[in-house]
Amino acid sequence: MFSEKANKIFKEVIDKYHEIDNVDQPFSNPYSDETNLLAHLLYRKCWIDTVQWHYEDIIRDPNIDPVSALSLKRQIDASNQDRTDMVEYVDSYFLEKYNNATVKEGATINTESPAWGVDRLSILALKVYHMNEEATRENASEDHRNSCQIKLNVLLEQRVDLSTAIDQLLKDISTGDKYMKVYKQMKMYNDDELNPVLRGEK
Repeated sequence: MFSEKANKIFKEVIDKYHEIDNVDQPFSNPYSDETNLLAHLLYRKCWIDTVQWHYEDIIRDPNIDPVSALSLKRQIDASNQDRTDMVEYVDSYFLEKYNNATVKEGATINTESPAWGVDRLSILALKVYHMNEEATRENASEDHRNSCQIKLNVLLEQRVDLSTAIDQLLKDISTGDKYMKVYKQMKMYNDDELNPVLRGEK
């Protein structure tokens, strides 16, 4: 099943990141885009999410230098752009894969594309990893660990449900019971012509 493969890659990414645990560490993708494109995209997608997760931790430091915070905000903006770009790449992969599926009469479109489900699954993998850290943190109180364990159990259940839903969606697309479209992002705030501040208007 697709979700089993995706969850395995996401765990691989998160474990690899935490070997060094530094947002500035070099990135290397073990999967070739020529021989294993989907794994390549999933690995890259989760790496972006993992680095951004830690950006978000850093910028919430109440003692962060304002200049450093602004620089980090720019990095988060760039990371968000990379994240949405990767979603489009993954959706384009699925669109090509199921291009020859015969869409049945009465087929419906889903509220979110497969890749946006994958995006949620990647973030969920990060939540599971870090909630498990808190649930097993030795210098935390027992109440804290117990509370985090309860939350972890919910996250694990959520991952099963989301994985099942993604696999079902892909099956429905492959059999023509659902169809998909890729809507290219139309973000306005990064565009020099669409953002009035960037084009010099007050």
